[in-house]
Amino acid sequence: MNISSVTHDKALRETLACAFLGLLMLAAVASAAADRVPPLLRPGPHLFVDDFLIEQSSQLTRMVNSPRRDLGHPVVSGKEDKSWQPYVSVVRDPKTQRFAMWYNVSTKGKGSHLARLESDDGVRWIRPHQVLADPAQIIFGASVIDEGPDAKPPGFRYRFLWWTSGMWLAHSADGIQWQADQPRPVLTGMSDITSLARDPVRNRYLAVFGMPSMKEDGYKGSTPNAPEGFRRCVGQSVSVDGVKWEPPRRIFKPDGQDEGITEFYSVGGVVARGGLLIGLLKVLRDDLPCDPDGPRQGIGYTVLAWTRDGENWQRERQPFFSRNPEKGSWDHAMAWGDCQLFVGDELFIYYGGYARGHKVERETERQIGLLRMSRDRYVSRAAGDQAGTLRTPPVKLDGDAMTLNVDARGGTVRVQVLGADGKAIPGFALADCEPVSADLVAAPLRWKRPLSVLRGQTVRLEFTLRSARLFGFDLQR
Repeated sequence: MNISSVTHDKALRETLACAFLGLLMLAAVASAAADRVPPLLRPGPHLFVDDFLIEQSSQLTRMVNSPRRDLGHPVVSGKEDKSWQPYVSVVRDPKTQRFAMWYNVSTKGKGSHLARLESDDGVRWIRPHQVLADPAQIIFGASVIDEGPDAKPPGFRYRFLWWTSGMWLAHSADGIQWQADQPRPVLTGMSDITSLARDPVRNRYLAVFGMPSMKEDGYKGSTPNAPEGFRRCVGQSVSVDGVKWEPPRRIFKPDGQDEGITEFYSVGGVVARGGLLIGLLKVLRDDLPCDPDGPRQGIGYTVLAWTRDGENWQRERQPFFSRNPEKGSWDHAMAWGDCQLFVGDELFIYYGGYARGHKVERETERQIGLLRMSRDRYVSRAAGDQAGTLRTPPVKLDGDAMTLNVDARGGTVRVQVLGADGKAIPGFALADCEPVSADLVAAPLRWKRPLSVLRGQTVRLEFTLRSARLFGFDLQR
């Protein structure tokens, strides 16, 4: 037998086998793409926090944008207002436009009371504070949500969640007089940092809380005064009616990318922005000093956390906002976000600030501050002098008009709409789009044809930026 002939036949068979496998893979990819149902983009904001709405991007930089620290002082103090924990809730009445705040004051024993303040602008608060009667013993927690003036039954307009050997819920018609939902915790199996939110996408309640690490995590190192290997993690539970809650499960724990003894003090201030739930993840580093060569009394900062399905969460590695770098400032050691409130075109973020460390002077040095930023500007996709592009995957538009959340003061942004063939739909090409050159959270987009003619069609949106930052877009009916 001719050896070269055998070798040739073997090589040919291997080549044919590889080609066949390649065809199978291409078929699988094509089948998956065909089976993928284009998401329906409903009226409301659609943000570029993650890559869910990005199929292709070129010459753009993803940037996390921090809120402004422009007050220079706490809005609620430790000495005058008796704040002693980093937990805070603020709501604004849709009819009176008046702000109400709830936070924890010390019992001077074991636990907290719930205190309340009111404000006309969310910045300056009317003193003195009001200490409310406890619906049951409160160890920690001040998480209050407003279901609105049309809540049914009326006595359940406000819901209050806290921790005392488990998770408790109370209800109120006015946010002042509270009644516990039941004489026992509604859920156990979590630790003492709790937060309540509504998930309007799935029409249910979401509770986020601290959860201890598990032995199988194999952590090395420890938190001061805690068992070897212990680290604080984060869990969640959901409920349709606020009565029956799913068993707690963890959604965040440290991983191999985290430095030192990184821990998480739960997620606060969860809000719904289109299909996203966005929260504020408190990061704790008890192994670090507030100042170089100082005592290791702990520092803390806040990162963004989000989920698109209400179950699987992602977190940012870069701080969303950090502790105040100015030595001696009231929030020099810790800056932990706990409440997000949209006020017109702005986002108000209320946070707990600590002056010198995690466990230092908790009766006087744990105070509440306010940060502000333009609405929905968590993350941007930025282009420089060279034009950058961003193209969405196939989507369906449920809207008659579109606005951009964009900072294009020194440049331009245009958008074209592509059909199934990848070509611009007549009337919606780049040349048909009026350029946006402004810094607006809702800059109108105009083409030669109304966007309403595309409702229900499968399209792609292609954004072209030059010297601009794009945060997202809104659809309106």
